[in-house]
Amino acid sequence: MVNVLGGTSVRPDGSRGRTGGVGGSPSIAAMSSDAGRQTIVTLDLEGVLVPEIWIAVAETTGIEALRRTTREEPDYDKLMAYRLDILAEHGLTMSAIEQVIAGLEPLPGAKAFLDELRARTQLVILSDTFEQFARPLMAQLGWPAIWCHSLDVVDDRIVGFRRRMDEAKQAAVAALHGLNFRVVAAGDSYNDTTMLLAADAGFLFHSPDNVRAEFPMLPALDTYDELLEAITAALTDD
Repeated sequence: MVNVLGGTSVRPDGSRGRTGGVGGSPSIAAMSSDAGRQTIVTLDLEGVLVPEIWIAVAETTGIEALRRTTREEPDYDKLMAYRLDILAEHGLTMSAIEQVIAGLEPLPGAKAFLDELRARTQLVILSDTFEQFARPLMAQLGWPAIWCHSLDVVDDRIVGFRRRMDEAKQAAVAALHGLNFRVVAAGDSYNDTTMLLAADAGFLFHSPDNVRAEFPMLPALDTYDELLEAITAALTDD
């Protein structure tokens, strides 16, 4: 259960400030800054709120090659081509992957964190997962909005994928800025960094050492309490 007490929070520029506890959480109406701009948070999904799906598939099937994720491979198209080749080689079906996903649960504390954050401001999940993978996980998280991609499935085989659009995460932040939102973002992998850098404030969360080392300008956090405090400070920072 997230239990953010009043205390000191770290802002994206490294300065520190006070933030209220859960009992005195700011309301959505109060979370505006920059001469009245409304606020919104964009979050990655896998590694931030739920386990890495492909790693879970690798562990269940014993296909170790599927453990490779965007934490190691920054080129998403290259990574997906690699995955599709492995699925074809092993004859792994869509229904088999769905069985793995059906057994997954949000990371400990993720649902409480998300509930508290949604009480403070609006949010959307920006993910490079697929709508077929995400649906059962969104049910467990209380159906937050998610913008992601889609799989092409023929006769229970994944034969391709369709991006919602190129550079979808960065483009989403730019679009939200165009709608006059102040955007705060959090993610863990290479494919999140354009989103984090485009946002008004961006945070690495549960991020591996290699990503932290390459993006030292992004504050790196490891607990939901820390992330909630940092986001709250960033949302109210004029």
